[in-house]
Amino acid sequence: MIPLRISKDEINQLPLGQFEGEMFLIDDLEDVEEAAEFLAKQRIIGFDTETKPAFRRGVINPVALLQLSTSTQAFLFRLNNIGSFPDSLRNILEKESIVKVGAAVHDDIKGLAKLTDSFYPQSFFDLNDELKKVGFHNVGVRNLCGMVLKIRISKAEQVSNWEADELTEKQKRYAATDAWACLEIFEKLKEEGYLDPLFKK
Repeated sequence: MIPLRISKDEINQLPLGQFEGEMFLIDDLEDVEEAAEFLAKQRIIGFDTETKPAFRRGVINPVALLQLSTSTQAFLFRLNNIGSFPDSLRNILEKESIVKVGAAVHDDIKGLAKLTDSFYPQSFFDLNDELKKVGFHNVGVRNLCGMVLKIRISKAEQVSNWEADELTEKQKRYAATDAWACLEIFEKLKEEGYLDPLFKK
């Protein structure tokens, strides 16, 4: 049984877990196409973005990193270095046939929309919104990892500099873990029937 609520103490007792698959850091427009071609063939992917934190009121930085993940491969697109929001990536996020699973995706989508003139995201599954409908009391990636995957994920890198010249290994692993975890949580809940009420016609 998967619990519907979890406390901080319970999370802290769980083993630390993270994405252990292959990571691809993409910071050149030329390398985007190959990765996008692969991702466009997927049926479902994990999704997240990272933005350099602004510690001053009213300052909002643009999205620096877009993470798209399968269960074994995570693609980290450094949008701040690529210098744009490439059409091939936008097409994936607008494609109805690919389900993009994330948590609190509204802010991510809003951030990405600011990088382009037109953006029509489709087929996003927001774990935070949807799981409340089926009785989950705690949501958010860290809580859900604890309840569903039985692991504790580190959030230490969340407020690090995502526009740094070089991303550290810890930053890359953190970013990959967030997108991958969303996908894993979705797959496990779907497999065990927790999402059935959401998909009944």
